[in-house]
Amino acid sequence: MLDIRFIKENPDLVKEATRKKHLAVDIDKLVALEEKRLRMLSEIETLRARQNRASLEIANMAGNDPIKVKILADMKLLKGGLAEREAELATLMKEWQALMLLVPNIPDVSVPEGNDDSANVEVKKWGEIPQFPFRPKSHVDLMSEKGWANFEKGAKVAGFRGYFLKGEAVRLSFAIWQYALDFFANKDMLPMMVPSLVRRDNLFGTGYLPQGEEDLYKTQDGEFLAGTAEVATMGYYSGDVLAKEHLPVKNICFSPCFRREAGAHSKDVKGLIRVHEFYKLEQVVLCEANHEESVKWHEWLNRNTEEFIESLGIPYRTVANCGGDLGQGQVKKYDVELWVPLENKYREISSASYFHDFQTRRLNIRYKDETDKLRYAHSLNSTAIPTPRILVSLVENFQQADGSVKIPSVLVPYMGKDIIT
Repeated sequence: MLDIRFIKENPDLVKEATRKKHLAVDIDKLVALEEKRLRMLSEIETLRARQNRASLEIANMAGNDPIKVKILADMKLLKGGLAEREAELATLMKEWQALMLLVPNIPDVSVPEGNDDSANVEVKKWGEIPQFPFRPKSHVDLMSEKGWANFEKGAKVAGFRGYFLKGEAVRLSFAIWQYALDFFANKDMLPMMVPSLVRRDNLFGTGYLPQGEEDLYKTQDGEFLAGTAEVATMGYYSGDVLAKEHLPVKNICFSPCFRREAGAHSKDVKGLIRVHEFYKLEQVVLCEANHEESVKWHEWLNRNTEEFIESLGIPYRTVANCGGDLGQGQVKKYDVELWVPLENKYREISSASYFHDFQTRRLNIRYKDETDKLRYAHSLNSTAIPTPRILVSLVENFQQADGSVKIPSVLVPYMGKDIIT
């Protein structure tokens, strides 16, 4: 979240952020509530001070002293008034906190205008689009025919978007995980395997709540199944004071992930593009509270994913997300999109974002700077690679005329073969 002092001093800037992100937040109401909150706090402090002075005055008075009797009567009235004001403040604070949680972060000036992902701006394109001398098949048809996936039984067992991976698709998934772990760990990133089951405060802390609850699976005990390892990883550091000399903190984190995919954008997508249950390696970075540092690590994280995709030989493009396609806490975001031949389009495989101190302020993740002052760290994250979605582009781009699939050379040591049939 933003500092309330920043909001008060820059209301027009915050209003512009809500406009650019196409969000509806009443900033004027929040500022008015903040002024009222400060007045009430001042009044309560004044009443408490009067109460303390009265307690000191009567401490050594005799029980039947008429002055003491009068002071005690006044204190009774004062106590009632204090309780009433505290109750009013508690009610106001609920409204204040609810509004504060809705205020968006300020997008970078380089973020394009736009309503949704159709307005994202291409900044890079890599690789040659394959030209097949035969009629290619979709990953759904090819994997079903070869016995690498069963979508009908997946739906029977798990419902819509359920799937079973079998045989070579399972081995290929494990090969991708192991290669990705080696690739990103070689970027001096600490591997972590993190929980999928998380408490509500971790989702508030990372900005997935309060707006995104419809896309989350919730247990009967009040926990949630996270859609990314970012949530648990940020929760791991919540409340910590990090040593400045240990920054940046760089993690590569693995977890099962769960998303309801409740939005209309995913209704017409078949196969492995948008599934409810998947696996993901996520890059998470905590750095010094400096905009230039955040920009540097943002570019680094996104480039890591680009390099990984290039090593697989899959054509891709990178887009800068427009304001309407940014999350509440994101300052700037890139999407890497892979070529899907049978759809004749690029589809998102990765998102890289930076947040400044939006998340760390909520989660109280700090460090001591060179003057020994406590400061909120900056946070960033980027998808390293999700499975099984990566299989869509890999299978479709590398399919052969006989229905076999060529294995990218970097995966051959992990698969033990260069083609699957």
